[in-house]
Amino acid sequence: MIVTVVARIPPSGVRAFAEYEDAVLPLLGDHEAGIERRLRNADGTMEIQVLDFPHRAAYDAFLRDPRRVSRRFLLEASGAKIEIHVDLDDVPA
Repeated sequence: MIVTVVARIPPSGVRAFAEYEDAVLPLLGDHEAGIERRLRNADGTMEIQVLDFPHRAAYDAFLRDPRRVSRRFLLEASGAKIEIHVDLDDVPA
């Protein structure tokens, strides 16, 4: 299951967003998931992540992970606007 995350972060929130990601992204492995690709612009105000989960239950467990939930205050402090797209499929070129 592919999940795409698009984050738009105000300049004042870049540090809090980075702290959130540093705390949360390592948890993916505990849910049998991984980062396929992570892209960021030069000033850190936009980030795109392509995440791979083995199935929907793993994704849902990641969302509910208490370690992730406990760091949510950092995401909120960042002021980031987040778009999450699930169940995307590869399109042949």
